[in-house]
Amino acid sequence: MPIKKNHIPKVSVHPPDLESGTSQPFVSHGVKAGFPSPALDFMEYKIDLNKVVSDRNPLATFYIKVDGNSMTGAGIDDGDILVTDRSLEPADGKIAVCLIDGEFTVKRLKIDTDCLYLMPENPDYPPVKVTEDNQFVIWGIVTYIIKKVG
Repeated sequence: MPIKKNHIPKVSVHPPDLESGTSQPFVSHGVKAGFPSPALDFMEYKIDLNKVVSDRNPLATFYIKVDGNSMTGAGIDDGDILVTDRSLEPADGKIAVCLIDGEFTVKRLKIDTDCLYLMPENPDYPPVKVTEDNQFVIWGIVTYIIKKVG
């Protein structure tokens, strides 16, 4: 199925705002999972998450909101935000945002000697074999998952 000329896949893609100046207090010494210590003793620095997650290549880094549950086994849930770097090379086992036949999807790459599979991480979904009949692009590699807890 070819991509229609006027078809724009419904996906929310946003570049990080590196000029926002929205740094927050940063506890730099790791949080203890045992005996508590005063947090104010450790708040020495500020952190800007836009700069942290786009450290490799800010111009090629984008935030993408997940819609669906095919990757729950990889810790990627509906509504999560994926930090995706378009400058990274695809490799076997990496999680990638792909455009296949005009639709965006996020899957784990399985590269065999003669073919490519897009592997879900939920047993309710089948693997997708990419063939010459598909219009296919690996759009970017997922580097971080941002999720709301609770």
